[in-house]
Amino acid sequence: MMTKGRLEAFTDGVLAIIITIMVLELKVPHGGEFENLKPLIPIFGSYILSFIYLAIYWNNHHHMMQTVKHVTGSILWANMHLLFWLSLIPFVTGWMGENHFTTATVSLYGVILLGAAIAYFILQTLIIKSHGKDSVLARALGRDLKGKISPVLYILGIISSFFNVWLSGFTFILVAIIWLIPDKRIENSLKKEHVDL
Repeated sequence: MMTKGRLEAFTDGVLAIIITIMVLELKVPHGGEFENLKPLIPIFGSYILSFIYLAIYWNNHHHMMQTVKHVTGSILWANMHLLFWLSLIPFVTGWMGENHFTTATVSLYGVILLGAAIAYFILQTLIIKSHGKDSVLARALGRDLKGKISPVLYILGIISSFFNVWLSGFTFILVAIIWLIPDKRIENSLKKEHVDL
């Protein structure tokens, strides 16, 4: 069986590149006054939200990988599937910020977030399938309310973007806030496993 080291290293490298691409999209304004920064406010706002999302995914992926003892081919492909959706974040972030949060840009942003959430769920499911229903990850997730409510909120955000982009944006921010609250489930489950050993 394969070890998880290469998967983690590759994922870390891809996420670092994604963040680098996003920050390179922030163009330096002509002029040295604070008012020259005003046109960049929507671009910077979308950058902050996307950076937070990438940080959430990196943190959760790191914690999840701590529970993994071996990787299968299906886990590798599921991880690539997740990275595919995350790699689209710089594009939709730039498009949304440059066009001041139009309906099309905000709805596509939501579609990408939904795709990433589904991909993460698939990865998580395959890890549990590979390690068993009594594995550390399975025990840590339990009913996984956060994981189940997030796609529902993304779908609501996508739908609401056709009526009110600000409500849609608030929905996406709300999901980020839900995930920013420290989640100790995996850490606690890992500690319990060490105590049981």
